[in-house]
Order: sequence, then C-alpha cells, then structure tokens
Amino acid sequence: MTEYPTALGASTPERITLLGEDLAEDVMGRVSFGELAFRLATQRRPTPGEVRVFEAVLAALADHGFTPTAIVTRLTYLSAPDSIQGALAAGLLGGGSRFLGVTEDCGRFLHEVLTGVQLPPGEAGWDELALKTVTAQREAGKFVPGLGHHVHKDGDPRTRRLFEIAREEDLFGPHLTLFEAIGRVHPRVLGKTLPLNGAGACGAALADLGLPLELLRGFALLARTAGLIGQLAEELRSPVANEIFLSVDGNTVSVPPDPDGGSDG
Repeated sequence: MTEYPTALGASTPERITLLGEDLAEDVMGRVSFGELAFRLATQRRPTPGEVRVFEAVLAALADHGFTPTAIVTRLTYLSAPDSIQGALAAGLLGGGSRFLGVTEDCGRFLHEVLTGVQLPPGEAGWDELALKTVTAQREAGKFVPGLGHHVHKDGDPRTRRLFEIAREEDLFGPHLTLFEAIGRVHPRVLGKTLPLNGAGACGAALADLGLPLELLRGFALLARTAGLIGQLAEELRSPVANEIFLSVDGNTVSVPPDPDGGSDG
C-alpha cells in the first residue's frame, strides 16, 4: 500500500495528532492560533518574540475598511447569501499586486537584493546598498515594492509600530534593515518622499522570521480572512452592499459602442 507521510494532522479512532502532539490535550487551549499558524508553516516551535512579531503582522493586515476585497465580499454575499464561502473566497481572490500582494512582493524583492550580498556593518553601508537598489529600480522603470501609500502620505502608522515591536524582540533583521534604509535614501533618487507602507513592512518582517517566501501572500490572506468575516458580520448588522449596488446601477449611462475598442490608433 502506498504511504503518504505528513508531519501535520493525522487521526485514529482514539486521538488526533497535529505536529506530533495530541490536538485535544496539548494544543487546544494551550497554543494561540497565531503560534499554531507559524508552526504549521515552519514545523518548528517559535519563540515568544517570533509569535509577537508574527501576530502583529496578522493584526496589521486584517482589515483596512472598504477596500476592493471588502466590497466584493459584501456584494457577493448580497448576490448569494447562501454562500458564505463564496463571499469570503471572492474577497481573498482579490489579493494581488495592489492589495495584500505587496507583502509577498516586498519580502521577495528585499530577499533578492540581499542574496549573495555581504551585509553592511553600519547605517552608512545599508544606505549605500539601499541607494543602489532604488537607483537600479528607477533605471529599470520599476517601482520599489512597499514604497508609497494612497492614504498615509506622511507615514504609515503600522510601519512605525512594527519596527518598534521587531526591535523590542531583537528580530529586526536584514530585510527590515534594508527596508528602513530604503525609506531614508529614496528621496535622493526619486526627488520626493514616499512612506514605507505597512504591507511592505509586514513582508520584510515575515522574511526576517525565516518564513517561506512562497507563502508570504498566504499569511496576508490568512489575516484578511478574519477581516472579511468581520465585514460580513457588519453587513448582517448594518448592510450597505445593496446601496453600493444601486448607486452604480442607478447611475449607469448608456453610450454608443466604440468600434476601435478605445484605441487611439
């Protein structure tokens, strides 16, 4: 018989094990959900400091109000109230390069810069590396992931707080250090000052925790799931989805078709 080995969950008629421990006796009521999520991804027990940073990231990404992910969740529930899973899935599927995906994009970007590079000994060295990084992105016509925010023009409060927590737990590693340096030097290249956004800081923090880069967006989606449940709970108490729908439907303007498809050519 073919065997399928796993260190995660397994069941017998008498007990359930998870990560080699008895789920009912050793995990339930003893391990926080944040710690469990960390352990499931790494299959190791995190330190209290790692749990604190990780859970701070989850809190930072849980909910940001009426973002597209929240709106589509509410509208999907309006259309299919019998499908909570569909409403949640709709919101999660909207996690991409503009919302939520920045966490993974920034973590990967910083990791690529740091791969094979000798870490600078001091702030001046980090600033030099950051300056080269921003300059290369500018010359390539690319944005620096995690730089800029459409609301928090003068600074994202999540970034400041996450920096504080990581330093308090002695987990301010090379990814956060490079990200912070980018915040200091980018005006020299771009000619303007942009904030380091919270999603980018979260990606840097997760990378410093040694979590798999391929899963960084997954952690953002894990956090946002809680936020979307909150959006649905509020929709039940104080619905707005129908008003959003009617505001669009009632203001639709009929125009002739464009045979060129909007092309200028």
